[in-house]
Amino acid sequence: MASSVNPTVRRRRLGQELRRLRELKGMTAEEVAERLLVSQSKISRLENGRRSISQRDVRDLCGVYEVEDQRIVDSLMQMAKDSRQQGWWHAFGDIPYSVYIGLETDAESLRTYEPQIITGLLQTRAYAEALIQGALPETSVADVEKRVQVRIRRQERISAENNPLRLWVVLDEASLRRVVGGKQVMREQLEHVAEMSQLPHITVQVLPFDVGAHPGINGQYSILEFADAADSSVVYIEGVTSDLYLEKAPDVQKYTVMYEHLRAQALNVEQSRQRIEDVAKEYAR
Repeated sequence: MASSVNPTVRRRRLGQELRRLRELKGMTAEEVAERLLVSQSKISRLENGRRSISQRDVRDLCGVYEVEDQRIVDSLMQMAKDSRQQGWWHAFGDIPYSVYIGLETDAESLRTYEPQIITGLLQTRAYAEALIQGALPETSVADVEKRVQVRIRRQERISAENNPLRLWVVLDEASLRRVVGGKQVMREQLEHVAEMSQLPHITVQVLPFDVGAHPGINGQYSILEFADAADSSVVYIEGVTSDLYLEKAPDVQKYTVMYEHLRAQALNVEQSRQRIEDVAKEYAR
């Protein structure tokens, strides 16, 4: 469930407002950095919401931008304070993709393409455990369990009674055929996907092998959209050592168009559910 104060989203909104104030002042990030005797990269990280921001940072930036309205300063200071609170995911320790979890927790809708695996929000516990063990063979049993718990907790967003996350998933057929955890695990996993796909806020499509080359051939990505107009859409691309977040309108538009092509080339909803159920039966033999 989305919390009333989401630190990730607060940092994004605060960063956007600080960027707006800088641009109104006609200053570059480099000029601000020189005034405050900090690195330009720090200013950039503060503005893109990837770095925690202190009330002192806000005070110093408001001074540089000559913000005279104390109400604006106080509001930004409060946002900085809220942004330093911890989300539910912090209770699990160091999570590599914690920024993404914060965005997902507050998102109104999520569109994702998965070329190799079943998307995390639709994974069963057994599948998630086998997947993490296989993908991270040197991870301890305790860390595997922690990651599984986080994945299961994330799924509360699609099972919430009020305002559940609207989820649209395009699965490459390879994700149905890649045996993770054994045939029994795969059968239960695909049956779960088929069942979840019948919920009104969840759409699942399968991109069959015979489509050939397609716009998603380069790999997985997700598009997150938010109810608040102040929060721009985000394209998330997961990496091995670092993740990529794209927020510029042209980038988001490009990936959105790619996704529309994927949806058009995939099997329709009924055909996709039938394909998933048929493959699940194959694992039962």
